[in-house]
Amino acid sequence: MSDTVSVETVASAIDALRDQVPLVQSLTNIVSANFLTNVLLAAGASNAHIDNVHEAGGFAAIAGGVLVNLGTPDDGTAEAFLVAAEAARTAGTPWVLDPVGVGGLPWRSGIAVDLLRFHPSAIRGNASEIIALAGLGGDTRGVDSASDSADAVPAALALLKHADAVSASGPVDYIVGRDSGGDVRGVRVSGGSALLPRVTSTGCSLGGLVAAYLAVTPTALDGLVAAHTHVAVASEIAEENASGPGSFAVAYLDALYNVNADTIRSRARIESFDLPAGVQN
Repeated sequence: MSDTVSVETVASAIDALRDQVPLVQSLTNIVSANFLTNVLLAAGASNAHIDNVHEAGGFAAIAGGVLVNLGTPDDGTAEAFLVAAEAARTAGTPWVLDPVGVGGLPWRSGIAVDLLRFHPSAIRGNASEIIALAGLGGDTRGVDSASDSADAVPAALALLKHADAVSASGPVDYIVGRDSGGDVRGVRVSGGSALLPRVTSTGCSLGGLVAAYLAVTPTALDGLVAAHTHVAVASEIAEENASGPGSFAVAYLDALYNVNADTIRSRARIESFDLPAGVQN
């Protein structure tokens, strides 16, 4: 298989992240804003939380990457989501849709459908959210995933008509997207820590990290794999140095900061997987 995302691809991406220090515009929920900013700073990027309708579009046009997270929308931020997504699309700024709670809550589900018109570079969610967004499932538990990430692969593939790459998070992360030659690939990232879901905003901050990596990688597939791998490796290291969720949160920020290309080469677990028959490249 040619042009497959590899450990070396991610090692190069983390070097590029530190060299370029991309500025992410986050339109995220009130729960995650602080932790997301700390994650981006620790990893090697920076963040501006610009989620008002008056500035969202203008900033999206100049940011390195944009995150739209549907965690706690209101009328004002919902309008800002659409303005930012349209401006990012027009300006060629890569942007990420994190469809928190989609499927179980009709109003925000409608917002997510509207946002798909602006072709997110990447969609990142848990398995239930990806399945719900693709219309292949009915109910979702919102921020908790009731589905296995492998089960979300058909839904993720269906969403490629709206996005360049899609990931479903879980104990193993499944990622699909088009490589630089336009062929659809499947990549599996293993590892991570069972303590990640014990700390609020680790998933939402992953969306921000995806936006940062999209700013420095040649394809959305590369950016998604790099962000998931950085988090998997850092969280494993953090768990080795933690006694519970509180110490894990601190150790996780330290590990995001300390992980480098050599760490990725020695600890990352990335492999391609076969796509279902009939997938069109």
